[in-house]
Amino acid sequence: MAARRSPPRARAREPEREMERPLGPGAGNDQVHSWTLLTSHALDTAWRLAKGSVLLAVSFLVAVLCYFRRLHVRVGHRLKWWIGYLQRKFKKNLSVEAEVDLLGYCAREWKGDTPRANLMRKAYEELFWRRHIKCVRQVKRDKYDALRSVLFQIFSQGLSFPSWMKEKDIVKLPEKLLFSQGCNWIQLYSFGPEKYTGSHVFGKLRKCVELLKTQWIDFSAIKDYHRRGSMCNILFSDAILEYKLYEALKFIMLYQVTEVYEQMKMKKVIPSLFRLLFSRETSADPLSFMMNHLNSVGDTCGLEQIDMFILGYALEVKIKVFRLFKFNSRDFEVCYPEEPLRDWPEISLLTEDDLHYHIPIF
Repeated sequence: MAARRSPPRARAREPEREMERPLGPGAGNDQVHSWTLLTSHALDTAWRLAKGSVLLAVSFLVAVLCYFRRLHVRVGHRLKWWIGYLQRKFKKNLSVEAEVDLLGYCAREWKGDTPRANLMRKAYEELFWRRHIKCVRQVKRDKYDALRSVLFQIFSQGLSFPSWMKEKDIVKLPEKLLFSQGCNWIQLYSFGPEKYTGSHVFGKLRKCVELLKTQWIDFSAIKDYHRRGSMCNILFSDAILEYKLYEALKFIMLYQVTEVYEQMKMKKVIPSLFRLLFSRETSADPLSFMMNHLNSVGDTCGLEQIDMFILGYALEVKIKVFRLFKFNSRDFEVCYPEEPLRDWPEISLLTEDDLHYHIPIF
């Protein structure tokens, strides 16, 4: 009997079963290797792209930082310039500075072991321990500093207007010298660096003297010490007003010299300091005193010792000066004038060289 044939449907399914059999080990390794290569290639591509982006970003960041650094430096320089400009323009003119410790000031100014430095330190110690001067106010160093030091103390202490100024209208003194005493040479008066002003000198002098009179009367009327100090800080921060006040003081000195000279010609008794003044060839009369001495004050020189005598006499104040470079000598402490005519108020200065002055604070 013949064998049966498998049904066609069963034989057709055999290839499908063969396809469904699991792959061998070799085929699996090839697939993993393919995926590894693909992943490696993708990562390499991504890294190259990321690396390029990072380098680009770093380069951009470096460029930005360099730009801002240069900008910061430029803005810093410009800002520094503007700050300096604004400080110079709006900062108060520190013609009389605030109080500082006397010995601290000495330590800063006089270092080293030179004979002069040792002398100055001993002189400052003398002022501190024996004269009871604890502080000092530095005064701007220029050719007006003696006048500035004196006037600042007169105003800050609220000293009274001099008696002779109360009796006379000092605003009219420039015209009086011209018309009453025939001093037409007053037109040669110099306002510090201004060498010659001609016929305008009378108007300028009148304004200067009027300012001095007004300010002096106002300050003497202020009874509160702190308020006077605040007003002094304002006044001595205005260089233009200061300049006018100092020129007014110079003219007051000249007027006093002229008055005493007229008394001397009339054989009247005059103070000894004026006899000394008129005995010099360079100040034998008011004109030579003005031309050879007073006109240079504020320009090329300050006040000399004899000028300090005249200033004290004209303002009716006793000016006591501690001359530190004369320490351990009889000239360490001097007064201008030496013998005041009356019980005049006293103000004090200190100097290291008879050229520049500071204000001691007791």
